[in-house]
Amino acid sequence: MNETVLTGLIPHFKALHIAALIIWCGGLFALPLLLARHDSAIGQGDYARIRRVSHYSYIYAITPAGLLAIGAGTALIFLREVYVPWLFAKLVFVAVLVTFHGWVGHVLVQVAETEGTYVPPEPTLLLVLLLIPILLILVLVLAKPDLGAIPLPDWLFQPMDRQLPFAAPKP
Repeated sequence: MNETVLTGLIPHFKALHIAALIIWCGGLFALPLLLARHDSAIGQGDYARIRRVSHYSYIYAITPAGLLAIGAGTALIFLREVYVPWLFAKLVFVAVLVTFHGWVGHVLVQVAETEGTYVPPEPTLLLVLLLIPILLILVLVLAKPDLGAIPLPDWLFQPMDRQLPFAAPKP
């Protein structure tokens, strides 16, 4: 593909990345609050409605948004050729968000399969724990600090010109 065409795609991938991040992170904040409402004492109709909302939002909105955010972010890394220490630090915190996302999915399954006997965790601590990696990601992306003093292996900074373990498409 023409380099000019790829460079022209950068703003579109950035917009997709930011929009997906807003949905993904917003959903990750909303789910612990929804999980706190899973109380069988509120009545079967309300319990079923909250259960459906939390399940469908996780499956049909939050997970796809997370995948889009990660996919667009990965594309941006390669399109912009950004291989700097702050990006590697950011990716560590993105992995924390992915772990949190998976854990929330696990809690949703526990709530669904135990029919009201599983008590979801209190959301306050979860929201604070979620806020920490999100704020650190924002600081790293906006400040782009020089983390060159942190010793990292050379292979993180340059292509190794090795064969992929699968057949790559030819340009």
